[in-house]
Amino acid sequence: MSHFYHWKEMRQDESGIAQQFASDNYAGICPEAWAAMDSANYGHATAYGEDAWTTRAANAFRELFETECEVFFVFNGTAANSLALASLCQSYHGVICCDASHVETDECGAPEFFSNGSKLLVAPAVDGKLTPASIRELATKRQDIHYPKPRVVTITQPTETGRVYSLDELGAVSAACKEHGLSLHMDGARFANACASLGCSPADLTWRSGVDVLCFGGTKNGMAVGEAVIFFDRKLAVDFDYRCKQAGQLASKMRFLAAPWVGMLESGAWLKNAEHANACARYFAERVRKLGNVEVVSVADANTVFLNAPEEILAGLRLRGWRFYTFIGGAARIMFAWDSDLKRVDALLADLEECACAASAAAPVNSRT
Repeated sequence: MSHFYHWKEMRQDESGIAQQFASDNYAGICPEAWAAMDSANYGHATAYGEDAWTTRAANAFRELFETECEVFFVFNGTAANSLALASLCQSYHGVICCDASHVETDECGAPEFFSNGSKLLVAPAVDGKLTPASIRELATKRQDIHYPKPRVVTITQPTETGRVYSLDELGAVSAACKEHGLSLHMDGARFANACASLGCSPADLTWRSGVDVLCFGGTKNGMAVGEAVIFFDRKLAVDFDYRCKQAGQLASKMRFLAAPWVGMLESGAWLKNAEHANACARYFAERVRKLGNVEVVSVADANTVFLNAPEEILAGLRLRGWRFYTFIGGAARIMFAWDSDLKRVDALLADLEECACAASAAAPVNSRT
């Protein structure tokens, strides 16, 4: 399986744990990002982004996306999404999102806070995808001055449930936005995984499909810290540097936020890492489908697999030391990262099969018929 590659044996001393699949945030720093940070650590460099590494990283993004775009580096995804949305809104505006979007469920009100009150207008969604019909419904729901004026649509790519918007779906969403004069923001915490899943260029998946602003995730792709906020509509980036400063997101030693991007983009590691994580998810899902009492909830588009299983099976996995989350509809989320080891994946599969067999054997006879 050529799409899998090996990484050094994981250290399991008092400072670390055996490899888990609860989140790709558990993974360490990939070699390309680490090497670039190390290179940036020699000598002095101008502060606050006026350094060669930051310029080089921004230019690498422009080459990757095949367009002149404005690029900013911030510490984390909450800041990236919240500040990007705030730059597109006034406090009296509304942001259309789906009920399973990260900005709605996991940002602790940060988008509203940084926009000084812009309201999230929430639509129900299937698999975390916002539809053109939902956008049109919320954009036209009310036109009176007593209701927030819709101004922005935000989508998560891939979604919180691990599904990926196709190019056709993105085009339809973009068309609905243009129809109602709405900007389109993409939360791309795992954007690399979406590119790997679809096999298309970053340009096709963003500005060529009508995306105005992208938050490109680095942390989940193999970096220690850092996200890039990329404005394809450069007019929308006016004074964004001031917004970052005010929000505590202007790094004084900016080269250490920027340099890992140089390593990731110039080496192609950003895509290689995502392809590996996605391949692990497919490998895992294919084998789980052969087990009894366990169901793969949906297609594994990217690096996430959701499992429905009786509680006794999940409890058995926890007793064996496995960690996972069940915060989305009760399904167990199994997440793969740039460094996921197939031996460890197989160990999880073996324990899952044993737990499923034990649960089946313990079930009353009449419940099996």
